[in-house]
Amino acid sequence: MSGSFMRNSTIPRLLRTHTITDPAATKITITTVHSIPRKQQKTRTYFDFSSIFKRSREYNNELSPSSLLNSSFSSKAGTSAFSKFGFVGWYLGMVKSRPVLTKSATSSLIYTAADLSSQTMSLSSSEPYDLVRTSRMAGYGLLIVGPSLHFWFNFMSKLLPKRDLITTFKKIIMGQTIYGPIMTVVFFSSNASLQGENRAEIIARLKRDLLPTFINGVMYWPVCDFVTFKFIPVHLQPLVSNSFSYLWTVYMTYMASLEKAGSSS
Repeated sequence: MSGSFMRNSTIPRLLRTHTITDPAATKITITTVHSIPRKQQKTRTYFDFSSIFKRSREYNNELSPSSLLNSSFSSKAGTSAFSKFGFVGWYLGMVKSRPVLTKSATSSLIYTAADLSSQTMSLSSSEPYDLVRTSRMAGYGLLIVGPSLHFWFNFMSKLLPKRDLITTFKKIIMGQTIYGPIMTVVFFSSNASLQGENRAEIIARLKRDLLPTFINGVMYWPVCDFVTFKFIPVHLQPLVSNSFSYLWTVYMTYMASLEKAGSSS
């Protein structure tokens, strides 16, 4: 027993430790091993790799949206974060710190771009852009689509938190049967109302345009929703959904710009 104790006590003398401090003030300890059995050398190598993985996680934490959140409260820190992480990092920080406002502004920009694209394709070169129509689309994205997408995706993540195939299909079905139809009715109704249409004209427009819009939506949105619900984190799902909605909004703004439907007495 005393011999074993003596053997163990000689191990510290077989280790010679050097400490090097790099310019980034990160302390790295390098241990030179002499005459340590192969099994103990493997153990030492394992602990060296553990420290490397630990530092890698610390570096990733520096790039995480939560770290950007802390730097976004002052203009100087926000400028520094933007220059260090670029636009994507700044945007992720804003999604974390001001989610509803950021997603609403994103929706407004996408609806503006989609409406301008729709007008470019439908108008002749001599016709001017309808900036009032574009303003309506921008306001709809800012005040209705952005906030509703934020709360809808948060609600879905709490109601169905898993990301397995069955759960994803449940989310898709709920989106196509609840959120999609409601938002389509709100879109056509609010846009027609802002154009000065009365109740009878709005109902006639809904009767004419809702069914073909629903059919086209069923052909377009399930694939988009599958990607969004299956692979995208909850806080970024509205952004991805808005990205998919660009093409859809081009179609919707075209439908909303059609002439009034004949009202039935």
